[in-house]
Amino acid sequence: MRSLNTIVEMIKIVEKLRIPFWAKPCSNAGNLHHNRLHNRAGLKLAPYQRFFALMLTISLSSALGTPVTTPVNKAALLSIRVLIGSGTRLELTVPFAHAIYYPDGRLLFKSDTALSWPLGITSSGTISLNGSDSGSPKIYIPDGGPDTTMTLNGSTGGSSYRGGMWFRVQGGSLQAINIVGIEDYLRSVVPSEMPPSWSLEALKAQAVIARTYAISKLNPKGDYDICATQQCQVYTGTLKEHSGSDVAVAQTAGYIVAWNNKPALTYFSSDNGGWIASANEVWGMNVPYLVAQADPFSKSPKSTWQLEFSWANASRIASGYAKVGTLNSVTVGKYSNSGRPLEITLTGSAGKATLKEPSTSNFVKALGAYSTRVAFGGNDKVLVVAGAGFGHGVGLSQYGASGMAVAGYDYLSIMGFYFPKAQIGQYTIADSGVNTQIIADLPQFDSSSDIIANSSLLYAINHPNMDFRSSWNYGLGFDL
Repeated sequence: MRSLNTIVEMIKIVEKLRIPFWAKPCSNAGNLHHNRLHNRAGLKLAPYQRFFALMLTISLSSALGTPVTTPVNKAALLSIRVLIGSGTRLELTVPFAHAIYYPDGRLLFKSDTALSWPLGITSSGTISLNGSDSGSPKIYIPDGGPDTTMTLNGSTGGSSYRGGMWFRVQGGSLQAINIVGIEDYLRSVVPSEMPPSWSLEALKAQAVIARTYAISKLNPKGDYDICATQQCQVYTGTLKEHSGSDVAVAQTAGYIVAWNNKPALTYFSSDNGGWIASANEVWGMNVPYLVAQADPFSKSPKSTWQLEFSWANASRIASGYAKVGTLNSVTVGKYSNSGRPLEITLTGSAGKATLKEPSTSNFVKALGAYSTRVAFGGNDKVLVVAGAGFGHGVGLSQYGASGMAVAGYDYLSIMGFYFPKAQIGQYTIADSGVNTQIIADLPQFDSSSDIIANSSLLYAINHPNMDFRSSWNYGLGFDL
């Protein structure tokens, strides 16, 4: 069986078999047009070209009767494209000898020294480099090796980034896309999403679900796969890398949560307030492993909280959802299985109205609530919102994962609790793209287990007509 080194050598051979690119480097950085010259150059493949070269290598290995059976090593070669910045002007600092390429692989410019590149958009919609027109709306700058980084001013976090850089003009804006190995990507994501000082098993769980999410977002037909903000996963380059989270990434390399031989939906939030929410009640999605259940481990500074509003302010917010005049009462008519309002009645000087999903959740969010697991109360002066948790509550609770790790559970048990009936797997690269190889079922916790039984005593939620007086049954209370 061929070793990984042999596979890498085969990739290098495949790279040399590409159609020749006719280009010659020029030292004149002021005029990029002089750099489209005519000598054959041995160019480095862009990551998307390397991906297809790898698939071809695997096909060649199979054709020769030598199957590739090292999924983790192959996975380490996979890159992800992250949108890290956009604007009309950006600046990239490349602290090593480098080259700039057109999207078809032709050489645009080569430098034997470090340079900083001001980038902009010309009137014709192409990218300008140092004030000169590149003649293309897309350019690519490969990395300088495993330990090299580039710095992009105007990027998310303003950090340095491993991997290569892909720039494109889109909708009148210049976008910067970092093409980075997925394990290096996770070295930034995990400590950006979870404190790296937390227990290793919690960090390993975060690494696995972050990897799963990233793999599920791979989009070969697009120019990038994922964004770098909270809308996707927070990615700030090398800025947040930490030795503790690096260990978590390394010890789980290649592993993902799987369902039906595909990456699972691994949603997470900070604190579910003592009850995991189902995907159905929050987003109307029927997902077998994203179900409502009690969670005694999820405890944080936002496990319970309280907000107060004058009735005038509450009336202003409510007017965006119903015209009931000056508000004087907010009551919950129906709760979900995890204690989140499904129906809210607003009563005011001009009548009453009942909100249903998604208006109920939107109203609660408009109040500035930290989560939608809330109950309402108050007096003649103020509306009081008592709540539990921080975030949507679906899937893994980060504080809950930390609590389980402190209690002695490993990362597989943590994921088994938050994604019941799911499996642990590895992703592999094949001709058809990324496949999932199932390794084992995750540990399961049934309704008779100590976790579920004990937490059910702590948080009773089977009350279809919850109101202010019975809010304590949900672990919610008021301090008036």
